[in-house]
Amino acid sequence: MLPTSMKALVALLAAASSVAGSPVPTKRAPTWADRNTATIHPGVNTNTAGSCTSNFIFYQGSDIYIGQAAHCASTGESTDTDGCTSGSLPEGTQVQITGASKPGTLAYSSWQRMQQRGETDANTCAFNDLALVLIDPADHDKVNPTVPTFGGPNGLRSSGLASLEQVYSYGNSILRGGVTLLSPKYGVNIQEQGDGWSHNVGTVSPGIPGDSGSGFMDKSGNAFGVLSTLQFAPLPASNGVGDLAKELAYAKTFDDFAGIQLATGTTPFAVALPDLSTGLVSSAKALGLGA
Repeated sequence: MLPTSMKALVALLAAASSVAGSPVPTKRAPTWADRNTATIHPGVNTNTAGSCTSNFIFYQGSDIYIGQAAHCASTGESTDTDGCTSGSLPEGTQVQITGASKPGTLAYSSWQRMQQRGETDANTCAFNDLALVLIDPADHDKVNPTVPTFGGPNGLRSSGLASLEQVYSYGNSILRGGVTLLSPKYGVNIQEQGDGWSHNVGTVSPGIPGDSGSGFMDKSGNAFGVLSTLQFAPLPASNGVGDLAKELAYAKTFDDFAGIQLATGTTPFAVALPDLSTGLVSSAKALGLGA
């Protein structure tokens, strides 16, 4: 018969063995609606303080979110672009989502979080422009994460973009009156800004008011950015695109979004229309930009 101390040791070893042999919990994606019938997907309009274009679908546990730009909840002027000083509607504000039966909820705003934290890094303040809208559970069966026209995203890009590297986006400004012919955008990255926090891109057609918040993918179909600003230099009608990997990394520093994940498309990325970025490359080179 084993002494009491030996029994305790055996029990401890057995418990340790059980823990070591237990499977590691996995972060499973939700079950998505069929792409052809889903009414909530990247590119649908959201309306908080004004109409914007959504970028990608995200999830954490059983919660599903649709992304938009944080400045879509701005209460200031269009020139107020510093997230650490600009006013915005608070988290908890209702957000109208095209295709949903119920409003979503502004659950995360990089602008609000930076101000609450007292963020002082200039590049972070200037370019961290991401908001996550919680989709009501009643609408979960309407959600598919696939980007219209292109498919994807295939994943999240964590590295910067090369000069004149091809980029793709889907804008859905209400100024186009529902005409989606110009929604797919083809373009190039002109230059990096803000220590990698932003990418200056040129696309055909350019992003316009109402396209704010739309998502960008690279030539491999990896999501890399969120349209933030309309710019006039170094290329006319170019756009400032916030770096999504950095924006998500910032969101994960908060306990309530530590597990947030980008949802990948149910259809792989593929360029389905003629690539119109060649002219942009020529224009950029004529201005002495890029390689």
